[in-house]
Amino acid sequence: MAVLLEFKEQVRGIYSKYESYLLPVFKFILAIGIFLLIREKLGYMQRLNSVPFLVILALAASILPMSVMLLITGALVTLHCYALSLPVGVTALLLFVIMYLLYFRFAPQMAYNALLTPLAFGLGIPYVMPVVNGLLQSPTSVIPTVCGTVMYFFLKGVIANEASLATVDEGEQITDKFAEIINQLVGNREMYLTALVFAAVALVVFIIRRLSVDYAWTIAIVTGMLLEYFALFMGYMDIGIYDRMAPLTVGCVVSALIAFVFQFFFFNLDYTRAERVQFEDDEYYYYVKAIPKRYVSGREKTIKKISSNGRPRRDGVTREELMEDMDIHMNDD
Repeated sequence: MAVLLEFKEQVRGIYSKYESYLLPVFKFILAIGIFLLIREKLGYMQRLNSVPFLVILALAASILPMSVMLLITGALVTLHCYALSLPVGVTALLLFVIMYLLYFRFAPQMAYNALLTPLAFGLGIPYVMPVVNGLLQSPTSVIPTVCGTVMYFFLKGVIANEASLATVDEGEQITDKFAEIINQLVGNREMYLTALVFAAVALVVFIIRRLSVDYAWTIAIVTGMLLEYFALFMGYMDIGIYDRMAPLTVGCVVSALIAFVFQFFFFNLDYTRAERVQFEDDEYYYYVKAIPKRYVSGREKTIKKISSNGRPRRDGVTREELMEDMDIHMNDD
């Protein structure tokens, strides 16, 4: 444990020292990951599929606010959907406008939740998002997460039905395509189930981790992951999506491990040394429970100075003393 704590302090020290350099790097990695995922899953507009162009776009996004990265992502998705068909492009644009307004109204500083959620779905670990929302943020942070969930399922439906959405049959009106797209989204029961479970889990985790009980974060993580697993499991059974059971199990296990990593870095307390303090002022009497953080200071290095002429120094050792300590013998010749 001491080694892990020392590693944590080193990581936090490096990040605090080089934050102004590391933050753009992390934003660039997030941006290029999302842009390449859009290119791989959609890629309907060939002009936007150039890797150098996406790298330049990601570099620009890395030095701009996260809200701008969200706008760029929305523009890319909308243009790809428009290249597939006009109704799909217009529907995508309307969805992004609605979600952007919700994001600005309730969670203007949490654009990365909306960006990370589809990426987490692509990696098979979306279940970590509501748990981390509840651990590190306020309950409103789940709104961008739900927005990202809705956009993921919309694009998933577009990809699954791209052949029918790309063409207009003889005698079919363009309004019929709009109705088909809207019905496909509105009738997606899995999307409703996932969004509701995510919102409930984020709220439960937030409430539990704020309780004044020992191991509150651990209880919150375990409770949240179990609630999420069984709620989605029963929901999938009811909907009839039986092929989602194995990915759900693996994804929840991996998500729980990631959540415990977050706990280690942000809320690692030593409950064995908890103290209760009480004091008063003119108006109130206070009862305070103080729990120290686990902390290990860096190892101190001992440096011995050696005199080159063999004479001892006040703050060092002689060459002969050092050779004697190391069991080295000099030849007389």
